[in-house]
Amino acid sequence: MRIEVRLIRGQDNIIVEADLVKLAQKHVDDYISRWKDKLTLYEQEDKFWDWEFKLQFVINRQPNREGYAIEYEGETQGLMLIETQMHGSRLVEGKRLVYIDGIASAPSNRQILQRPPRLKGVGSVLLAFARTRSIELGYEGRVGLHSLPGVEKFYESQGMIDLGEDEDYDDLVYFEYGVRRSPT
Repeated sequence: MRIEVRLIRGQDNIIVEADLVKLAQKHVDDYISRWKDKLTLYEQEDKFWDWEFKLQFVINRQPNREGYAIEYEGETQGLMLIETQMHGSRLVEGKRLVYIDGIASAPSNRQILQRPPRLKGVGSVLLAFARTRSIELGYEGRVGLHSLPGVEKFYESQGMIDLGEDEDYDDLVYFEYGVRRSPT
C-alpha cells in the first residue's frame, strides 16, 4: 500500500508529494535513530512512546490494529497507530469508530521545535487518512482519540469535538470526529 499525499515544505510553502505507507521496521528505526533523542531533549510528551513495541507486539499480533507512516525523501515524517474494531463513539451511542492509539510528527515538523517546520500538514494528513479508514470500515468517518496536553488546540483546529477530560484515561482530553457528510 502506498498512497500519495501532499504536504507543505515549511521553508517556502511549496506543496510537495510524500507517501503514506503501512508502518514497517524502517519507520521504527527512523524513530529511534532520528526522533527519540530530540523528543527527549525538548521534553516532548511522546518521548517515551515505544514504536518498536507498537509494531512488533501490537500491530503485528492484533488484527484490529493498523500502523501507518508518512515518508518524504526517504525519511519518516509521521507515524500513526489505529484500532479498528473495539471502540465506540461517544457522540452516537452504539456506533463504532476508528480510535487513534498514537499519532506523531517528526520533531523537525513540529512548529514548537523548529521554525519554520520542515514539513507542514503531517498530522492533518494522518487524521484525514484515519477518517478515510473509518469510512472504508462503514463507520461513516467517526474517529476518536485522547490528546496529549498541549496539542488540544490542534485537534480543535481540525474540526474534532472536545468531549472533555477522561478520568479513566489519565484525565487526557477526548476528541472525536462525528459523521462525515457527503457534499450535496
